[in-house]
Amino acid sequence: MKNYSIAPAIGQIIIACSMSLIISPLWAQTDDVIKKHEVMTEQRTLTQKDDMEGMDHSQMQKDDMEGMDHSEMNMGSNQPPSDARDPHAYSDGFTLTKGPYAFSEKRVLKLMDEHYFGSFLADRLEYDADNDAVIFDLQGWYGSTYNRFTAKLEGDVVDGKLDESQSDLLWTHAISAFFDTQLGVRFDQYDEGDNRQWLAFGVQGLAPYWFELDMTAYLGESGRSAISVEAEYELLLTQRLILQPRAELTAYGKKDEVNGIGSGLSDVAIGMRLRYEFSRQFAPYIGIEWTEKFGETADLAQLNGNDDSDTIYVAGIRFWF
Repeated sequence: MKNYSIAPAIGQIIIACSMSLIISPLWAQTDDVIKKHEVMTEQRTLTQKDDMEGMDHSQMQKDDMEGMDHSEMNMGSNQPPSDARDPHAYSDGFTLTKGPYAFSEKRVLKLMDEHYFGSFLADRLEYDADNDAVIFDLQGWYGSTYNRFTAKLEGDVVDGKLDESQSDLLWTHAISAFFDTQLGVRFDQYDEGDNRQWLAFGVQGLAPYWFELDMTAYLGESGRSAISVEAEYELLLTQRLILQPRAELTAYGKKDEVNGIGSGLSDVAIGMRLRYEFSRQFAPYIGIEWTEKFGETADLAQLNGNDDSDTIYVAGIRFWF
């Protein structure tokens, strides 16, 4: 058996008792100091409250008012302080119709959206050597930011003769920062066929992700109807070299056999043009375009001895001013 000594245990008990005898008085003294501090704080708060209740606030306000310098105040006067800035200085001294800096009784100053501007764009002016054809897609407008007169002209010249064309005369009204509504008339001209006239209503603008859209619905005589949708996108390969994909589709609500047009989806054109901008206003380009006729329109083309699909290679210039 092992022998255990009780001497170490007795020593530990003696040390613990000695520490408790030393710490107890110090702990009691700390509690007394905390209690005295709380009592003194409470008394001070009560004293301040009594002092505030005994004060005459009306007298204090009167003393404060008497001590203020009213000569520097201009209460109740319509005259600005002597060192105030001239309110007309913000516009370099010019106002619209009155004031010391007005030009005359006639209004002279105008905001930018009140002015009238004009622009002309040749989006496509190209030559197809295989068919000896010149294709044009032109657009011009004149007016203000919100209301404009717009003219669109699209067609082709074959063997030096105008084969067919489409002319739109439209009133354009801005409905948002990026889109305009268009209302007007359209005139179709055919070298072989009957000319047509339409009422036109459409929307043109810049869609999200920078797609340029042109969507127009048409109503013609004898219950004819049509819809045209065109989309373009500009992909900047460099700051001057730009690739422009383009797609256009046309559908008709009624068959027009004289002009080789069937009801339903009539034709689709998908093209791609690569241009180099010597300036933003002048750019030569080369391109390729695929065209396809569908449904009754394709059947009529075959009956007339024409192809229902074609691929053309073009070269042209794009400019605006």
